[in-house]
Amino acid sequence: MTEAPSTSQIAPHSAAAYATQLAAMLPRGRAWPREDGSTLMQLMRAKAEELARVDGRVADLFEEVDPRSALELLADWERVAGLPDSCIAAPDSIAERQAAVHSRLTGLGGQSRAYFIGLAATLGFAITIDEFRPFRVGQSRVGDCLYDEAWAHAWRVNVQSPAVDDGQGLTLRYFRVGQSRVGERLVGFGSLDLECIIRRAAPAHSIVIFAYDIAPDPMVWFDFTAL
Repeated sequence: MTEAPSTSQIAPHSAAAYATQLAAMLPRGRAWPREDGSTLMQLMRAKAEELARVDGRVADLFEEVDPRSALELLADWERVAGLPDSCIAAPDSIAERQAAVHSRLTGLGGQSRAYFIGLAATLGFAITIDEFRPFRVGQSRVGDCLYDEAWAHAWRVNVQSPAVDDGQGLTLRYFRVGQSRVGERLVGFGSLDLECIIRRAAPAHSIVIFAYDIAPDPMVWFDFTAL
């Protein structure tokens, strides 16, 4: 998808500019006074205000033709893209909604590492991917893990989680009295949406494993994703 021009590149004309243009189009003569206080010029300024308003709304439309910057038409973009769906629930923020629409409309599919890393990046996640090879005598080296044949179709997605939410990755979310709901985990660092999207795009014969970074050297921690 090509990037739409921004409103900073397409500046709408002001009411004063439209008033000048309208006045220049009027016939010449004493019946067509150009003085600021004349009734005719007051009428021209009134018409110019509306033309400037319409011009401004046209400039706003250039932001709406790209789902990455759309606000007023974001709901229409979501309807066209079929969102929310079984993998992407209704996001909490405008930026997440824009990213979800953009990912859906620009996704071409693929089976490479680069494709899945790019897919996660469009949703705001940084990941790495590990692939596994079955251990084979004469091919594997000393010290290699003893994976059996089932691991030939398995791969692991390592999701990086920063300590604070900078808009580019995950954030640890803790249970808070008065804010969290009954049934929520005490702490979580997974992303069910990301997992669903990658599993849906993964080759049907493959097995995807997810691993999440946590704070380094924790004193005590529990894996709540297994609950």
